[in-house]
Amino acid sequence: MKTLFDKIWDAHVVQCVEDGPTQLYIDRLYAHEVTSPQAFDTLRAKGIGVFRPDHVVAMPDHNTPSDQQDHIDDPTGRKQVEALACNCAEFGIRHFPMGSKDNGIIHVVGPEKGLSLPGMTIVCGDSHTSTHGAVGAIAIGIGTSEVAQVLASQCILQQKPKTMRINIEGTLPAGTTAKDVALYIMSQLTTSGATGYAVEYAGSAIRSMSMEGRLTLSNLSIEMGSRAGIIAPDETTFAYLRDREYAPKGEAWQRSVEQWRQLRSDDDAVFDREVTFRAEDIAPRLTYGTNPGAGVAIDEAIPTLDGMSETEQTQFLDMLNYMQFRPGQRLEGTPVDYCFLGACTNGRIEDFRAFASVVRGRHRAANVVAWLVPGSWAVRQQIIDEGLDRILEEAGFELRLPSCSACLAMNPDKVPAGKLCLSTSNRNFVGRQGPGARTILASPLTVAAAAVTGVITDPRTLLRTSDGWEK
Repeated sequence: MKTLFDKIWDAHVVQCVEDGPTQLYIDRLYAHEVTSPQAFDTLRAKGIGVFRPDHVVAMPDHNTPSDQQDHIDDPTGRKQVEALACNCAEFGIRHFPMGSKDNGIIHVVGPEKGLSLPGMTIVCGDSHTSTHGAVGAIAIGIGTSEVAQVLASQCILQQKPKTMRINIEGTLPAGTTAKDVALYIMSQLTTSGATGYAVEYAGSAIRSMSMEGRLTLSNLSIEMGSRAGIIAPDETTFAYLRDREYAPKGEAWQRSVEQWRQLRSDDDAVFDREVTFRAEDIAPRLTYGTNPGAGVAIDEAIPTLDGMSETEQTQFLDMLNYMQFRPGQRLEGTPVDYCFLGACTNGRIEDFRAFASVVRGRHRAANVVAWLVPGSWAVRQQIIDEGLDRILEEAGFELRLPSCSACLAMNPDKVPAGKLCLSTSNRNFVGRQGPGARTILASPLTVAAAAVTGVITDPRTLLRTSDGWEK
């Protein structure tokens, strides 16, 4: 009577501290340039090495430019990237440097290389580590001191979270993507609705999702307070992982798949909380505020003040004032300044296929600055191999180099103050994309529709039957 989360967790328990946390064994530590330098300094200060360097993979992504990768102008970013390379060389850690074919956003590269596998425990000093749970793993974002723990011992002290299952039943309507599902769930549960829980996504709509869609959904688990998002591995998972560079091969692959087939919640497993939504109720979505849960369907209006307390009204109006919106306003037709396709949320090949399906035969709106940034060099190469780059170029778009890019204001791709950006990234906090920048979160289809019309546009009005969509 165990949940999938319980099964993986229990299999990795080293010891339980009485009235305290669990010592949990970690299969994979990912390290990037922002949170790792202090952790390595801790090891030096204590005179110890990395316990199992072959279980650690590192790469820069946050500070990486998307226009060129010969140099980093920002001295802080440059120092962090150089420190990561030096630390990896000193401690014998596998390092995928900026500009190399193995590099990219760490949460994109891990699954696509088969470094993230079902049944694993995975950590990284980054909140969106939850992404890797899509392959059927426990994946948790940790702090710098905890990164040092794992480097030194391959273990971590953690309190076991409660479990929640979110079921999405039915068939998603045409034009509705995994990003819309995630934004819908957050609007229903709020950005704190899963605090203290590990979330398992289940139901017929989830089973029908591609791996790219599942990775998007798991990526956004942290945005509703969850420590982890997880999806039971199935034939879709196995097909995605087969022949990946670091996935098991030959007989080892067959043995692994047989073991992975057992990774599912028991039929009589009891969750601490369980909720169910209908896929048919989910339309393309937009955020209108400064947290990912403040969102509406694209054809709905921003809520009014009706029914809000005085405190709620003040907070709501502060949020709208920053975004330069008003209660009851409809966002369709609102001019857009910037469009961003990318991030560890939507920087995969499926996302670029979706974007290209909308812009094919059309042209970028003159008022829009567009940043199209693959999540890895492997994704970029696949875009080229499939001819999507030619579709994008003919439509007036430039394919940039792999980077976290405009997801956060840590590299040159910053949205200027006051400008409105329609973005496939994961956070719309105040100043997230640049000081004073205004961010609306949306799917690749919705971002593509705005990129060619210049205004917020329901993507369902632009989808073609030849692309497999209804008009």
